[in-house]
Amino acid sequence: MDAQALWQRYQDWLYLHEGLGLYLDISRMRFDDAFVASLQPKFDKAFADMAKLEKGAIANPDENRMVGHYWLRNPDLAPTPELTQEIVQTLEQIEAFADQIHTGAVHPPKERSFTDIISIGIGGSALGPQFVAEALSPDLPPLNIHFIDNSDPTGIDRVLSQIGNKLATTLVLVISKSGGTPEPRNGMIEVKQAYAAQNLDFSKYAVAITGQDSNLDKVAKSENWLARFFMYDWVGGRTSEMSAVGLVPAALQGIDIRAMLDGAKEMDDATRVPNLKHNPAALLALAWYFSGNGKGEKDMVVLPYKDSLLLFSRYLQQLVMESLGKEQDLDGKTVYQGIAVYGNKGSTDQHAYVQQLREGVPNFFATLIEVLEDRQGKSTEVDPGVTAGDYLSGFLLGTRQALYENNRDSITVSIPQVNARTVGALIALYERAVGLYASLVNVNAYHQPGVEAGKKAAAVILDLQKRVLEVLQTQKKPLSITELADIAGVAEEVEAIYKILRHLHSNNRGVVLTGDFAKPGSLTVSLG
Repeated sequence: MDAQALWQRYQDWLYLHEGLGLYLDISRMRFDDAFVASLQPKFDKAFADMAKLEKGAIANPDENRMVGHYWLRNPDLAPTPELTQEIVQTLEQIEAFADQIHTGAVHPPKERSFTDIISIGIGGSALGPQFVAEALSPDLPPLNIHFIDNSDPTGIDRVLSQIGNKLATTLVLVISKSGGTPEPRNGMIEVKQAYAAQNLDFSKYAVAITGQDSNLDKVAKSENWLARFFMYDWVGGRTSEMSAVGLVPAALQGIDIRAMLDGAKEMDDATRVPNLKHNPAALLALAWYFSGNGKGEKDMVVLPYKDSLLLFSRYLQQLVMESLGKEQDLDGKTVYQGIAVYGNKGSTDQHAYVQQLREGVPNFFATLIEVLEDRQGKSTEVDPGVTAGDYLSGFLLGTRQALYENNRDSITVSIPQVNARTVGALIALYERAVGLYASLVNVNAYHQPGVEAGKKAAAVILDLQKRVLEVLQTQKKPLSITELADIAGVAEEVEAIYKILRHLHSNNRGVVLTGDFAKPGSLTVSLG
């Protein structure tokens, strides 16, 4: 396609949301008009599906629940007055609590104010708050935030070490809908022990963000924690940033949560328009469907050209992959759907994997995130008439052109600056795009059976560890691993037993392995 034709295609397919200053360009995706026309019936159905969902239809039959994260930024749309009131009151409670923390009205024992936050969560209870903190937290926030988002002991130790002697002025957010998810539960227990080691009453520092009457809620209530904020049954983890999950840590950092909600609301309004060319989320879904042939055959590479958006690709990994990565469609047919997402930031990637993107395996489409404003204030010229921001813009435009010249497709999303409104809008844009695309490919975007299966498998391993240790306690002589598996009645789990024992041995947990470690079958095991 020659330059004039490309320029015309750009103008034909450019979307601009004037209120948000957000541009979406899918002109460098090589679909044609016939392809768009062929998808129109699917989009008509997708728009209808989304309208039903927002009105309170059961969108997740696995759990018999509604999906209503859209109501969080426009409570008047909630299906009952009670839900509307609950959403409004929760937001007011969050703002009031943040104000009490900032003013010192709520403060730690023997200290004037809190200085830091430890946020304990996993998945959507960590990724959204981390992304927003990286994107929007002021350079000098009223409280500095630290995240524990894994069950890694050294990771927990690192966070506690960074806080050091400020533990006595550190607020702890424990975020878990059920209160039983292992990673946040483990993090809470470890942090609670750290407070006890310094003779600090953990309950005077702790805040629960959880489901009402969950195990965590019961603990927080019985121990009289500082505050409890409730997670809604109709908000999934990966769409929970606009709930207490994301708003509590954001408000405590001094981020304008009302502006973030307003930006999301504006984008929600735009993405309700039942017209493909005037709906930015539908345009994204169209581009994704075209690139992957409706089967996720190409990966989504996300390249934000702004340091503060570094974690956007990581946030989108969960939102897109957990929502769309499904073995079966809504009719029970095996389809193996999904779109793999990965990314880093520009222009770091000019010196990393853009080489492969341009010349290697063409198994992807790129999403370039452009921020039009370079910085607040005037920029220094690094060359005559050229600033560092000009270079960054040049890298983005050059990458887009280089990819297209070598038959690699790309999408460009442009925002005026990184602020609470635009970040809220980006989150809402991709939430809706995922919902529309899920309808196009006929999968349930709001359940996660694979995640639940992984949790159950981990529980099986821990139960196996308990059984093996019980057997060892009854033995008076060392056993081979095969003998141990036979006695435990789980001969088929011999490899898993070996790996359990190796882990316990490596951590001096009372298990002694003797023999040639290069030949696991030769090892004997006993309790030391």
